[in-house]
Amino acid sequence: MADRHIAIHDLRKLDKPVQLRESSLKFMTRRVACMADDIGFVTSSIEGRVAVDYFDPSPQAQSNKYAFKSHRQSADGSDIIYPINALAFHPIYGTFATGGSDGFVNLWDANAKKRIKSYGKFKNSVQAVAFSDDGDTMAVAYSRGPEEAHPITPSDDIGVDLKKNIMNEAKPKKLQ
Repeated sequence: MADRHIAIHDLRKLDKPVQLRESSLKFMTRRVACMADDIGFVTSSIEGRVAVDYFDPSPQAQSNKYAFKSHRQSADGSDIIYPINALAFHPIYGTFATGGSDGFVNLWDANAKKRIKSYGKFKNSVQAVAFSDDGDTMAVAYSRGPEEAHPITPSDDIGVDLKKNIMNEAKPKKLQ
């Protein structure tokens, strides 16, 4: 994703992209995840931002794309910005989770453009998030990330937490 380009491929024909577009994010892309309904995708950056984008290249569909700030903390009048290391879509509701170097996981409703729930603080930076097939459990993996200059991570700073019974928490605003 050099030069902020995003290449969209048809996996049946990888020789050339179907679409080539500029990222909505100004800084290096950290993660990408496809929406559960296959109409679009989200990307995250090292600058603590998330972009919601759509595959349909029509002006009408592209007018729905947006970007927002996440995984930030205010301290002494300025923002501390954390990279967003993990993205995952809920398999039933289409809401999505972001996991950041701040040690938090946020659940988002892309259609309502709102945060639904925040989980944390985990023992270290969140590196991966995944939902079970039935959507009732969320796994969160944490450890030091590549941006942290510590060659050895104590084993108690590495782990996976399971958040169970989250179906109601993962519902989009219109279903709550």
